[in-house]
Amino acid sequence: MAFVKISEQPSLYDNLESKSVHEILTEINAEDHKVADAVGRALPQVERLVTQIVPRMKRGGRIFYIGAGTSGRLGVLDASEVPPTFGMPPTWVVGIIAGGDKALRNPVEHAEDDTQQGWRDLQEHGINEKDTVIGIAASGTTPYVIGALTKAREMGCLTAAITSNPDAPVSQAAEVPIEMVVGPEYVTGSSRMKSGTGQKMICNMITTTVMIQLGRVKGNKMVNMQLTNAKLVDRGTRMIIEELGLPYDEARRLLLLHGSVNEVLNHSR
Repeated sequence: MAFVKISEQPSLYDNLESKSVHEILTEINAEDHKVADAVGRALPQVERLVTQIVPRMKRGGRIFYIGAGTSGRLGVLDASEVPPTFGMPPTWVVGIIAGGDKALRNPVEHAEDDTQQGWRDLQEHGINEKDTVIGIAASGTTPYVIGALTKAREMGCLTAAITSNPDAPVSQAAEVPIEMVVGPEYVTGSSRMKSGTGQKMICNMITTTVMIQLGRVKGNKMVNMQLTNAKLVDRGTRMIIEELGLPYDEARRLLLLHGSVNEVLNHSR
């Protein structure tokens, strides 16, 4: 039986060009409501992945997202948010996109069609068996991603795939397939829409849960966030006030002295 891409099936809506702005927005919103439910159905697979990532990272392992186009950009986005949010080095969660950084803004012709390049890109980071490689491919057929996952799995890495199509080739290449089936896109085949939204939700879940499990959050607060602007300095200062009952100026002084809320709290014990 031929593999059928649900994500490429015709939209449930037609004659889009004849619709009003209100109709288009309402219909897109109706489709977007389906995404959270699709992610919810994939939670057992996400849990299976996270529970295997945490002990690996405690032994020095890293997370690598790898993808092409929208999928690659979303992996890079999630990886780039980990250092400022959780105060982790940028080498702990890495996003790799077919075609390199140029592809973040502009499409790179045929970059996703090379079955060998994904593994070469991973090797530039000295990948090893403690690491986790998460391939992201809405279609489930991207050669760049499948090739990288296949080789990474052979080398002993933990591998996972995030896709919008059940029983996809990328799922077969990974140890933990996460199949988030959101159905046809509003604009037929435009996986930047529901598929992209669901991918971002799952990536957020993975890294946030892993970082909480690694002790990078206290209570519900980002106590290890990087102090990169005035808003975050103020947020951190108020966290210290809440925890230690200090005056604002003293809390701010200690925050800037020690560099993070967590370090201030550790020194106060």
